[in-house]
Amino acid sequence: MIKLLQLWLTLSYVLVGFGDEKGTPKARFSKKIMGTEVQIVVDAPMTDALKKATDSAFREGIRLNMLFSDYEANSELSLFSQSSVDGRSVKLSDELFRVLEYGQELSRMSDGAFDVTLGPLTRLWRIARFRQKLPKMSKLRETRQRTGYQKLVLNRLNTSGNLLVPGMVLDLGGIAKGYVADRMLEAMKNRGFAKCLIDAGGDLTIGDAPKASKGWRVEIGGRPHPELPVLELSNCAVATSGDLEQNLEINGTRYSHLLNPKTGIGLKGSAQVTVVAPTGMIADSIASTCLVLGKHKAPMFLAQTSALEIYYLTESNSSIKAHQYLQPL
Repeated sequence: MIKLLQLWLTLSYVLVGFGDEKGTPKARFSKKIMGTEVQIVVDAPMTDALKKATDSAFREGIRLNMLFSDYEANSELSLFSQSSVDGRSVKLSDELFRVLEYGQELSRMSDGAFDVTLGPLTRLWRIARFRQKLPKMSKLRETRQRTGYQKLVLNRLNTSGNLLVPGMVLDLGGIAKGYVADRMLEAMKNRGFAKCLIDAGGDLTIGDAPKASKGWRVEIGGRPHPELPVLELSNCAVATSGDLEQNLEINGTRYSHLLNPKTGIGLKGSAQVTVVAPTGMIADSIASTCLVLGKHKAPMFLAQTSALEIYYLTESNSSIKAHQYLQPL
């Protein structure tokens, strides 16, 4: 989770005076979307126009959730997953197609380190964490047969898709949140409020800088570390993926809630990665990808993308080390 300096949780439509260095109050609005607290922070006084703008942005987030959610049985994503029973071609909305297409591009670039078809394995590991018990290997092998990005086929000519194996389940947990935040920020800008940011459960999509500031002050990483910087950012996005806080420990081995698509098993070894990128969708998905790739392969992958910076935290023998990689200009 990214920490936005000197902000705190408020209810919807409450103006908070948060003390940044300039002492300027910011309006903050909050609503639960996509199973997380999504907040809009605006450098503007409270007005009816601002409330209407945030209403519009939240409506956009709720609408997109009904496209991308794998929890909602009637979402477009869930209905597409259900089509795997017979493998028929399904016409997709432009927005779902765009997110899936970018996800597939990342899958190819990363040799499968990013994979939107992990839904069956994700559900299996949710049960494992609840029971505090690893899945049986036979069940794991069977479930893996229903995953693999090559089993999702997209047709750009008619924005349609096919799922090639019965029982496939798509999971956009590593990409959709960023896209939704992007669209919510766009809704705010269209209403004339560009000096704002969208905080989607700690991942930030950031608009113009506040008045008299170079940018929004953002502390990198969900866990403080003296070697991680505080940045002043505008018109970009920041996302963190990691398992320093969420993991399952069995017989002395820690397994992340994040899965390695090639093995179907939770990542071993604690790490956290933060990515700065042009958009929320890019930052969100690349953070997930880099965590799977690991700190040694991630810089090479970064060079193929439009991401700007990566910050790693790795834990070994109770010691947490920081690593920073910048995209060459």
